[in-house]
Amino acid sequence: MVRDQRTNRRIRAREVRVVGSGGEQLGVLPIEAALERAQSEGLDLVEVNPMAKPPVCKIMDYGKFKYEEKKKASEAKKKQVVVHLKEVKLRPKTEEHDYEFKVRNVRRFLEEGNKAKVTIMFRGREITHKEQGTAILDDVTKDLKEVAVVEQAPRMEGRQMFMILAPNPKVAARARELARQQAEAASKKGDGKNEVLVAGGAPVAAGNQGGGRPVGRPEGSAVPQAAVAPAAPASSPAETK
Repeated sequence: MVRDQRTNRRIRAREVRVVGSGGEQLGVLPIEAALERAQSEGLDLVEVNPMAKPPVCKIMDYGKFKYEEKKKASEAKKKQVVVHLKEVKLRPKTEEHDYEFKVRNVRRFLEEGNKAKVTIMFRGREITHKEQGTAILDDVTKDLKEVAVVEQAPRMEGRQMFMILAPNPKVAARARELARQQAEAASKKGDGKNEVLVAGGAPVAAGNQGGGRPVGRPEGSAVPQAAVAPAAPASSPAETK
């Protein structure tokens, strides 16, 4: 975890090289003079390069800077592709339709940007025919050659033989682009939810609930009221007899 920069009175150096709020070079100043300059602008003095001689400090709004850094990190996290390793198990005597079904699953995993571990499980005396497992893994590699590369060649581990496939560069790039588009769509969808409804069904933008006229209703027009049924006329004394 990156430590926060020293700011204002936490800066220990007696002299600092100061960069102004607009990026201009202010030269080497005593720490007190640098602090006075920052305070006169209503900003903070932030140590951005403590290893320099003298340390480099910049005048900025440190709270705004930290908020923007956090926002950038959040956006980057949304766009990154998380790679999972998913396993598919086969047997030396796996039926053809079961083999095709599992190969389709491996293809889907790879097209999503994930990696796949293809495992051959040997039982009993099947372990004496390892060449059957090697042949199946070779078939898988050939069937997926347009989307996969062998990241780890087949090898034995106990009574299992496995290999690891990864998406080829073209498929991996397509998966990253799809993840980026999905993140942007989710972000736009979230922005579209900043609208609420008030009485009468008129939408009001979020933050406008406390006042102002409703969006979409002409200024000066009245909000329609619920219809009230007219009161029944009172019966006369003669009618009550």
